[in-house]
Amino acid sequence: MTELVNVDDFEAAARERLDPGPYGYYAGGSGDEQTLRANAAAFGRWELRPRVLVDVDEVSTATTVLGAELSMPLLVAPTAFQRLAHPEGELAMARAAAAAGTAMCLSTLSSVTPAELADAAPGAPQWFQLYWSRDRGFTQELLAAVVEAGFRALMLTVDFPVAGRRERDIREAFALPDDLASPNLPVALARRDFHAALGGIVDARLTWRDLEWLRSTCELPLVLKGVLTAEDALLAAEHGAAAVVVSNHGGRQLDGVPATLDVLPEVAEAAGENVEVLVDGGIRRGTDVLKALALGAQAALTGRAVLWGLAVDGEQGAARVLALLREEVEVGLKLLGCRTPAEVTRAHVRLAGPAV
Repeated sequence: MTELVNVDDFEAAARERLDPGPYGYYAGGSGDEQTLRANAAAFGRWELRPRVLVDVDEVSTATTVLGAELSMPLLVAPTAFQRLAHPEGELAMARAAAAAGTAMCLSTLSSVTPAELADAAPGAPQWFQLYWSRDRGFTQELLAAVVEAGFRALMLTVDFPVAGRRERDIREAFALPDDLASPNLPVALARRDFHAALGGIVDARLTWRDLEWLRSTCELPLVLKGVLTAEDALLAAEHGAAAVVVSNHGGRQLDGVPATLDVLPEVAEAAGENVEVLVDGGIRRGTDVLKALALGAQAALTGRAVLWGLAVDGEQGAARVLALLREEVEVGLKLLGCRTPAEVTRAHVRLAGPAV
């Protein structure tokens, strides 16, 4: 195998291994995929401002997110149906994240239960991403299972009252395999047009007032994933969120919304000191993570990058991608003149273009 030296190499190798349907499901976005492209392009609009003659003989990539000590400011984002990429799916990903010393977020749309994931990587920091079902009794039972399994946080996806129109899936007539389980849903998903079926399961009637019930039902720190405006960041703080994720669902929901990096500063400012701010979307390099830190994020999440590693070589492939990104973060910190992620500030970036 030709040596794979960056995330793009892993994606190219994964595309060769995956059937067109699963590859398109992972790689694609909604509509014209404007937002999908914008997420990655946004990082190119910001340049790093390194400081020189700083003692960086000893540099640490470690950070703390929601009280958990992590090896780097990068978590594994929740991504659905990982067994489409590799037979061991989420279990392999959990072991890779644990070996890397970072947290993994388990999607509701996984083929394993919270208990099964916890057993795959005992003691590792794990979060659960929730699609809130119309069946509130089932949701309550699921949350109890999440707590019992020892998960550290609950991540509620708030940008999914209905599934975005993902045209790659339509063109490929993509369908889930008959033997792919979905144990965290109250009913079995339709194999074809499962996005529409999921839209019928998720409760589109939810409002900010419902968070009171959620917080009373589940004692875990609440993370709201899908915040793109200062207004919603303020509401998240008012309703007791411990953290928000600046996210447009990887460009898979409403096409034409801004890149997450572009709205990160306004969300971070509005969230205030008591709400941690994370960001996902378009992370391909360690320097992308550093730019996110400079613009107000406590950490970033990556979904597709580690999926490409999983598709290439299972647990070892995902672990290699995480190790690669951590190394890029470390090198970037040294060249930026920062000893820790906490030392990266707004002064370390500028908008690209001629100096004014």
